[in-house]
Amino acid sequence: MAACYRDFSQFLAELFPCKMQKIAVNAGFTCPNRDGTKGRGGCTYCNNQTFNPAYCAPVLNVTQQLEEGKKFFGKKYPDMRYLAYFQAYTNTHGDISQLVSLYEEALAVDKVDGLIIGTRPDCMPDELLEKLVSIHQKSCVLVEYGAETAHNVTLEKINRCHTWKETADAVMRTSAVGLPVGLHLIMGLPGEDNKMMIETIDMVSRLPIDTVKLHQLQLVKGTRMALDVERGEYDVPRFTVDEYIELCCEAVRHVRPDIAIERFVSQSPDNLLISPRWGLKNYEFTHRLNRRLKELGIQQGDCYTPN
Repeated sequence: MAACYRDFSQFLAELFPCKMQKIAVNAGFTCPNRDGTKGRGGCTYCNNQTFNPAYCAPVLNVTQQLEEGKKFFGKKYPDMRYLAYFQAYTNTHGDISQLVSLYEEALAVDKVDGLIIGTRPDCMPDELLEKLVSIHQKSCVLVEYGAETAHNVTLEKINRCHTWKETADAVMRTSAVGLPVGLHLIMGLPGEDNKMMIETIDMVSRLPIDTVKLHQLQLVKGTRMALDVERGEYDVPRFTVDEYIELCCEAVRHVRPDIAIERFVSQSPDNLLISPRWGLKNYEFTHRLNRRLKELGIQQGDCYTPN
């Protein structure tokens, strides 16, 4: 539990009577920004290999992936309960009956008590929201939208193929039907300075969200962004650890006090990562950040303004 901000464990503790662990699931989906529905080529920074655990492979079905994940985590925590995290690509992009079948398969696995569904804000039809509400009445469902930034000029540059307006609309519709909703943000996208990033935090904090996760932009091999940077078409921020910690401290000051901050940093596989190469484990970074927050006397929401 973090002293200076509301963390994800606090959020989960209000929903579940025991410790919960996410298990990532790759259900074999694609993305409307890859298959031509919205665009081609995907987001310029994206290489899905960077966040798929070893047990999370589409050659295994949903049940098998969850069972493998339970074996992985259960060795150390035999009494742990789980949330199936539909993470890879766009997990609401497809036939609705097929989607619901996969969600229900996950919830049928022993010790799986809820779902986290990662998706795009332009991929949540009202019909599917209604289905998710029905599931949520029996098992917890959290919807996590990839917003990345509130700036349309940046969204266009990184080929997201959606707008900030679509993000806000998806959040409003999801919250209105009673589903917990989270947003994912990337700090350090090309063309953005610290002021723009904090503006995104301010705009996000005015939406009815329950959780937010953010992490540093990672330049990853095999992405269009890596090629663009190599060609000199543009550059991306090159944060040192201390610079990024200071940015995160300022972000905490602007996040609405009741929003749970799930994370500040991510780590791609070493063989894929170009930069930044800080040499820190995620928990080591978080420890340094928490220490700096305490040194500065920062509390979440110190600079939050509702209007």
